[in-house]
Amino acid sequence: MTKYLTLALLLFTATPSQATQVFTDPGLNGKPTPEGADIAVYVVDSANGKALYSERAEQFQQPASLQKIITGLAARLTLDKDFRFETTVETSDKDIIINFSGDPTFTRTHLRVLVEKLKLKQTTIEGNLYLNGGAFDTSERAIGVPWDIMGVCYSAPSSSITMNGNCVYGKIEGTTPAPVKALRASGSPYINISADDIIIREGLENQNIDCDLKLTADNWNQYSLNGCVGSHRLPVNFHLAVQNTTMYLSKVLQEELDRAGIRLKGKIIRNDKATGTVIALHQSEPLLKLIDVMMKRSDNLIADNLLKTVGRVYYKQPGSYENGAAAAKAVLKDKANIDLSRAIILDGSGLSRNNRVTAKQLMQVVQFIFSNKELGLIETLPVAGQSGTLQYRSSLVNAPLTGKVTAKTGSIYGVYNLAGKINTKSGKSLYFVQLLSNYHSDSDNRNVARKPLRDFERGFYEKLYNDN
Repeated sequence: MTKYLTLALLLFTATPSQATQVFTDPGLNGKPTPEGADIAVYVVDSANGKALYSERAEQFQQPASLQKIITGLAARLTLDKDFRFETTVETSDKDIIINFSGDPTFTRTHLRVLVEKLKLKQTTIEGNLYLNGGAFDTSERAIGVPWDIMGVCYSAPSSSITMNGNCVYGKIEGTTPAPVKALRASGSPYINISADDIIIREGLENQNIDCDLKLTADNWNQYSLNGCVGSHRLPVNFHLAVQNTTMYLSKVLQEELDRAGIRLKGKIIRNDKATGTVIALHQSEPLLKLIDVMMKRSDNLIADNLLKTVGRVYYKQPGSYENGAAAAKAVLKDKANIDLSRAIILDGSGLSRNNRVTAKQLMQVVQFIFSNKELGLIETLPVAGQSGTLQYRSSLVNAPLTGKVTAKTGSIYGVYNLAGKINTKSGKSLYFVQLLSNYHSDSDNRNVARKPLRDFERGFYEKLYNDN
């Protein structure tokens, strides 16, 4: 099966002009809002739980990466705080098994260390080397993830057999001026990139000409680039999401065996039932560290693999998007009295465009996280002007908001969300959920396109800060 992907993605495509949206909550009126945007807002006083502002708080919206606060809480309530993903080397008669658990932080360096530990036991594998990826099912893409982002690394497949974030590099280079034949594509030796159909155009930096690169990929890690590229952009560096994770790791593993001087008489084979006696072990960082990276960097692979792990542990069967979502709902209901039964949860990251939650539902999650400090989740959230995805969020980095907002961001095409806590001028703490969708701008200039968003956020959160 061939997958069609794109390298050039615009987060927003739309009219940068502003118009005032009329809210049913009069306290929200008077500030410019992005034209055409659908905004849901819910603000609660942390001291008494009283709602200060409520606009479309029960309307279902796309959470984008706000999904990660649901995933993080579900993982923390399901797994031990010291939980670690484990990757083991096992022996069974003449065979060797590497048993994977979906560690999203597993790297080639970690694999190399495991191979070196194997070498201490034996330098010849008389049988086969089996890769056991049975911790998860074989579905590596959530329902609702757009086809056109499957080639970029932030949408790398969620797999039990994972290495280097399931991401590889690529490069397009050539001389200028250059005919097509002078163009060369290269990348990781474990993939194949063809750039035979790319046209080089001169002088595009001074012209308003549409020129895009398109990417196709198949399940054998074969990539093909076509379209055009401006000569001023060469060389073009990019990263690609691995399409066949088992094939990718198998090739790297064979190189590592050769490097270590281990002879494999059999073959490297995927076998999700193979087990043996453990002779070497690699562990990931503990759960809270993983959640910290997930929240601050908005890491999608960590989020999806944690959700599947919640499903695996809760139902005692291979983890999947489906049982992970069901387990998350059950755990939050049982342990936090948070009812997400009507929410649509299709992944752990928020990449699926089919996810739907309300501001009130997310507010329950926000309140629980901030009200239960012992969970350690507050510290994982970005802080305005200081850390993570809020370190450089232009609407919040300047006084008086810098350092005053602790929140998770959520952005996909047309969506610009925020949920967390703000400490006000008077010393109050307010919980808030902002769900902004359907925003589009016709400007290709990122600063111009985002200005209505920045203006709305700055005005809204300064109002919260000064008036409460």
